[in-house]
Amino acid sequence: DPGADASLCGMAATGASGTNAVRYGTMRPNVLNLRVVLPDGRLLHTAGPGRQPRKRAAGYDLTSLFVGSEGTLGFLTQATLRLHPLPEATAVTVASFPSVGAAVACTVQVLQAAVPVARIGECPWSEVGLGVPVSVMELNTASSHPEFLDEVMADACGRFSKMELPAAATLLLELHGSRHSLAEQQQQMEEIVRQNSGSSLAWAEGQEEREQLWSMRHNAWYAALALRPGCQVRHKDGDNGSSAPGAASATALPSLAQGYSTDVCVPISRLPDVVVETKQDLQASGLTGPMVGHVGDGNFHCILVFNSQDPEEAQCIHAFTQRLGRRALAAGGTCTGEHGVGLGKRALLQEELGQEGLDTLRSIKAALDPHNLMNPGKVL
Repeated sequence: DPGADASLCGMAATGASGTNAVRYGTMRPNVLNLRVVLPDGRLLHTAGPGRQPRKRAAGYDLTSLFVGSEGTLGFLTQATLRLHPLPEATAVTVASFPSVGAAVACTVQVLQAAVPVARIGECPWSEVGLGVPVSVMELNTASSHPEFLDEVMADACGRFSKMELPAAATLLLELHGSRHSLAEQQQQMEEIVRQNSGSSLAWAEGQEEREQLWSMRHNAWYAALALRPGCQVRHKDGDNGSSAPGAASATALPSLAQGYSTDVCVPISRLPDVVVETKQDLQASGLTGPMVGHVGDGNFHCILVFNSQDPEEAQCIHAFTQRLGRRALAAGGTCTGEHGVGLGKRALLQEELGQEGLDTLRSIKAALDPHNLMNPGKVL
């Protein structure tokens, strides 16, 4: 479930994921084989040429080594992926809550109640390349997916996509399964939402209604940018946003305003505390940073919108992101659940892995890329 401009090998290179990860997994377990051009020009098939077993115990797991390597070890030129069948039935609903804590606590209870979860998080579309080999993996017959928006993001998404959405902490919930199992899941979900003081649920089962809701969520980045004066938003078809509600064709063109998305991920049991503490930190800092996340797997984002020409504000953003990263590490989580380390999280990576872990990564890098040709400076 990648972004609209994503590629398969780009997703593999960053170890990315999205709203469906809680049910179907991130890129890592869905990649069976990779074709990689190494720094010296040799061609490597990480699981062997033409091989796509569902499991293997033959030597080191080279496929997992290159997934998430962020272009520092080689060029990924082909990916062999697992293929998931479409569910028989799908239903989507929106639930509003009196507080951020209540919305996240509801998600935790959904998972603890073993409601099979399919979709909890960002939901941009994928761009599938041609000629990519795939293999099939069986599914359970039922699944669900909650996506979290705080009251600022819910209000922004509703206004940007011209949909009626309360300015309150919100969960978008999607259920997959057979028609019989879907009815049971809906009943169970409604009870858990009610226990957490959530709103009553109206389920959308038609494809057009479901796509409209997720289109609104897809446009969260542009909706967040539109919160800040000086950030211009234009639609791809050239209009001023007057196209059909929920249209996913928006493109943001910021002037001085710039967006930065954080990416921490924490254990589910710690998620409510970390989200509430982060919300309090945002408010105390006076930053524009609506929150959104695939909370079903403990991953959430603050989309920080700031004046890129204001050094003081940029420093405030940097300090906030460092505090957030360390808050996630203190909770037993990671500084990046999806986006990768790049340049900005290198100090946090050392705190996360320790010196021994970082030295091991450097040894691998030196063995495969002794001349530091591949994405020099990134990650390490």
